[in-house]
Order: sequence, then structure tokens, then C-alpha cells
Amino acid sequence: MKYNPHDYQKYAIDFIEKNPQAAVLLECGLGKTSITLTALNDMMFDRFEVRKVLIIAPIRVCKNSWAAEIGKWDHLKGLTYSLVLGNREQRLAALRKKADLYIINRENVQWLIEETGMPFDFDMVVIDELSSFKNHQSKRFKALRKVRPFVKRIVGLTGTPCSNGLMDLWAQFRLLDKGERLGKRIGQYRDAYFTPDWNGFTYSPRPGAEKEIYGKIADISISMKTTDHLKMPELVSVSDPVIMSEAEIKAYRKLEKEYTLPLLHDDVSAANAAVLCGKLVQLASGCVYDDGGTPSIIHNRKLDALEDLLEAQNGKPVLVAYWYQHERERIKARFDVREIKTDQDIADWNDGKIPVALIQPSSAGHGLNLQDGGSTIIWFTMPWSLELYQQTNARLWRQGQNADTVVIHHLTAAGNY
Repeated sequence: MKYNPHDYQKYAIDFIEKNPQAAVLLECGLGKTSITLTALNDMMFDRFEVRKVLIIAPIRVCKNSWAAEIGKWDHLKGLTYSLVLGNREQRLAALRKKADLYIINRENVQWLIEETGMPFDFDMVVIDELSSFKNHQSKRFKALRKVRPFVKRIVGLTGTPCSNGLMDLWAQFRLLDKGERLGKRIGQYRDAYFTPDWNGFTYSPRPGAEKEIYGKIADISISMKTTDHLKMPELVSVSDPVIMSEAEIKAYRKLEKEYTLPLLHDDVSAANAAVLCGKLVQLASGCVYDDGGTPSIIHNRKLDALEDLLEAQNGKPVLVAYWYQHERERIKARFDVREIKTDQDIADWNDGKIPVALIQPSSAGHGLNLQDGGSTIIWFTMPWSLELYQQTNARLWRQGQNADTVVIHHLTAAGNY
């Protein structure tokens, strides 16, 4: 596919290329992955400024975003990459493979630096979701800080750099500029811009501190909101693929072809095509009702993907739409969520008191005004009814929405067929 960047994307690409230390603070939907890859491609093959790049990202983003984007755009066909994932032997083999980009999940950063015994010879590092390095006491931060002096160029990507307050910024920019702007030690940063709270454990910014801090980091930072570049009302629709394993695809194909699938405790069977469609949707989503009415778990891939999306929001309110009751129970068992059912639930959501809310399109698809509480909805499983789908989206995408952009995520099962 041909890449035709918007003006703001061209600006961001140029910013990365011109700044050896860059904080690219883009909200979801603005294309930060394609922006960064385009800049990397330019610096490697047009300007010859970069030789070997390490990309650090959430584990599922490594495969489903970075690797997918490289294969999507025509101008990136020359880029080679190696996914440093799997068990220890697989990761070591991936590191030995010759490539332009090495993509690793953030949980293995310490392993890469301290346990492989291999030289850290990357001349550029890209940190996707820079905010996941906001804890200066974490092992991943300490490990990356050790090798930071050997890295010529670094880029941090995130949409929410300080969701919990300005204190979050220090560790992130300590990695980017080695402490040049906000201080080499957290104590320096606290003393310069904060005062201790009454409890002695938390800190509040001094008057004018926010402006001073932003002024310090302005030269290496760009910040863009979806509302700055997309018209109102704009609907951004995003597909988030969830890759099923070969065994899961095989089970899906067997059920699809034979209308029956033996499981551990009972069979799953479909009496007709309509029932079969529902069973296949359930299986793809990770859990299916067997013939005895008991939900049987097939995989947790959508739950894992949902976790990544919720983490990326960094506290920004999210609606999660589910279809089957077993999805509701599995989501509630894994995450701290609240279902929108009563008038009080609606009021609390619109007052910003519910970070993650569950809705069922059949009961919440019509008539609810939820636009004051948030601007992001994640479809765990889509309904068959187009009307319910459109009406549920319209709970947020409507007149009166405070945000200029509503982002709709769709968790979609996929596989290598």
C-alpha cells in the first residue's frame, strides 16, 4: 500500500529525523508507528545515519503493530526485522539474525542488557509506550539507563506521558536526554518543581512548575491530539488483530466444516448455519458454550489484547462492549470494571468516576447519553446487528461529545491461514 502521510505526520517524521533525542507524544489513531518507521527508513537508507535499531514495545504490539506495519507499506519493503520473542533460545537466535530492526517486548529489556552476554551495539532505540518506563525504580528502567550513553539516537512514543501527574515525566526524559533537562537524579527534580504533601510520600507541583517543566522539554518534544488534526465529529475506527495459534485455527476449521467440535467435558455442536455462526464467533473470541451450556475456554488472546489497550489508555476512560455473558464474566474476573446498568452508573460514568465500563449492546445500545464520560470504545466481540453496533457507537459519537474524536477499537481474531 502506498503511504501518503498527512501534514502532521510529515512534520513528526521530520522532527524525529532532526532530533537525536525525541519525545513524540501522539494520541491513539494518529499513526505513530508508521511515522517512526518512515523516519527510520529514511535515516537508514537515505541518510545513512542509523545502522541497527532496537524497538521496545508491549509484547503483542511487537507482532501485531510493528511487524504488521512494516509489511503494510510499500516504502518500507526494504526494512528487515527480527522479533526477539519466545523462549530464551528463540530470543538468542533472533538477536543473532542479521536485520535492520530488532523488536523486543519491554519485559525482556533487562534480560537483553544484563543476561545475554551479547554486546549492546544498537545505535538507535525506539521505546513504544514510553510511559511504561515512568517508574525509575523498575528493573527495565535501570537496565536501559546503563546502556543509554552508548545510544546515539532515541525516540520515545506515547500518548499519555503523565497520566498520574508531572512526577511521571522524570524517568521518561532521564532516558531520553540522560538528565540534561530535568536533572540526573529524581531528588533534583523533586526539589526543583515539587513540595512534599502532608503525608510525606507524595508531592505536589509548585506554582508555575508545569509551565517550567514543559518549557524545559519543549525542544525535544512534540505533542499532538487527535482533536487537533481530525474534524469534529470524527470517528476513528481501528482494527486490532488477535492472532490465533495453528491449533486454534484447526479447531475453528473443524467446527466450521463438521458442525461439531469435541472438547474436554462435552461437545460443541450446531444444529444449523445460524447457530454455527454464533459458535464460531465465540470460539474466535476465546470461549464457547458447549452442548451442556457450560462455557469452555479456548484461549485468552482477546483478554491479553484488551489488557494492552487498557494499559495504553493510562487511565483514560474506556467503554468495553461485549456480546456473550461468558465474555462479561471473564472480563470482570480479570479487570477492575463496572457495568453500565443503572441511572447511577450512567451518572458516575459521565462524571469521570468509572475508568473502565462494560456495556452490552442489547441493553445499552439505544438511548443512553454517555458522551461526557469518555471518547474510546473497545469492541470485545461485535454483534450481528448493524443497528446495535451503530447505536452503541453513537453513545459516544454524538453531538455534545467533549472530545473532537471518538476512537473505536475492534478486537478481531486472525491467523495465518
